[in-house]
Amino acid sequence: MNIDTTIAKNIRVADEKASYDAACKRLLSEKIILAWIMRSCLEEYRDCDVDEIAEKYIEGTPQVGEVAVAPDESNGISVIQGAGNEDTSLTEGTVTYDIRFLAVAPVSGELIRLIINIEAQNDFYPGYPLIKRGIYYCSRMISAQYGTEFANSHYENIKKVYSLWICMNPPKNRENSITRYFIGEENLVGSVKERKANYDLMVAVMICLGKDEDSNTDVLKLLNVLLSTEKNSEDKCQIMEEDFRIKMTQTLESEVSLMCNLSKGIEEKGIEKGIEKGIEKGIEKGIQKGLDRGITAMILTLKELQISSDVIIKQICEKFDLSEEAAKIYLREVS
Repeated sequence: MNIDTTIAKNIRVADEKASYDAACKRLLSEKIILAWIMRSCLEEYRDCDVDEIAEKYIEGTPQVGEVAVAPDESNGISVIQGAGNEDTSLTEGTVTYDIRFLAVAPVSGELIRLIINIEAQNDFYPGYPLIKRGIYYCSRMISAQYGTEFANSHYENIKKVYSLWICMNPPKNRENSITRYFIGEENLVGSVKERKANYDLMVAVMICLGKDEDSNTDVLKLLNVLLSTEKNSEDKCQIMEEDFRIKMTQTLESEVSLMCNLSKGIEEKGIEKGIEKGIEKGIEKGIQKGLDRGITAMILTLKELQISSDVIIKQICEKFDLSEEAAKIYLREVS
C-alpha cells in the first residue's frame, strides 16, 4: 500500500473531523440552543421562557474557540469586555473554551451577570476525571476576572461562573443524565447562614447524552437529536421546529446540514480506513504464517540431516534475517 496515499487520507479524515467539531460548536452556540440548555441546567433561568432567555439575557455574540483557558501573565486581559480574547500561554499550547459567553439573570428584580462556558466533549475518559477539568475551567474563569470585573480587594464584584460539559459518548451508567457540582454551605459547629450569593460562585454541570428515545427531559432530547449521527438534517430540522418551537433560520438549517454531511463523510472514511486496516493485517498475518512455515520446514530438513543445533541456528538466522534469540525460539518450538 502506498504510504503517501495513507497519510493523505489520514490528513483528510483529520481535517473533516476538525471541520465537524467546529460545525458542532457553532451549532451549539446558537442563542436558542443555549437558551434551552440554560433553562434546564441553570437555576437562574428555570422560570424563564427559552425565547426570553435567547433574546433578553444572553449578551452579545457567543465566542467559539476564541478565549484562552490558561494565559500566563495577561490572565485574560479584557476578555470579559470582549476584547483581546486570544491570549496565548508561554508555557503550553493555547487551549481555548469551546463556547464562551456572558449572560444576565433576573434575581429579586436585579440583574446578576454570569460568565458561562459550554464544552462539547466526545471522549468521556481522556486520561483524567472530566469533572476536574470542568472545575478547573470554573476556577480560571473566576481568576481571569481580576482587573476586568474587580480590582484590588473588591471581591464582592466577582461574578458567578458556569462550566457546562456536553458528553456525547458517556458510559452506560451516565447516559441521559444531568449532574451539577457546586459550592455548598455546611455547619460543622453552630448554626449560621451565610448569604448564598457570597459563596455560590462556581457550578460545573455534566450533561451526558444517550439515545433520544430514552431521553426523559426536553434538553436531553434536543441535544440527542441535534448531535445524532443517525438522523438526517431534514429530520433534525423538523423535530427542532415541531417539538421545540425553534425557528429554523437559513443559518441554523445550513449549520445542521453541514454537520450532518461532515458526520456522514467521517463515518464513510472510517469504514474505508477500517477495511484497509483489515486488509493490511490480513497480509501481515499471511506473510508471518508463510515465514513460520518456511523456517519450520528448514529446521526439520536440517535435523533429518543430523545438523547440530548451533549450525541450524546460524543457518536460519542468515536465511531469514532473524536474531539468534528468535532462531532459538523457533528451534525449541519445532523440537
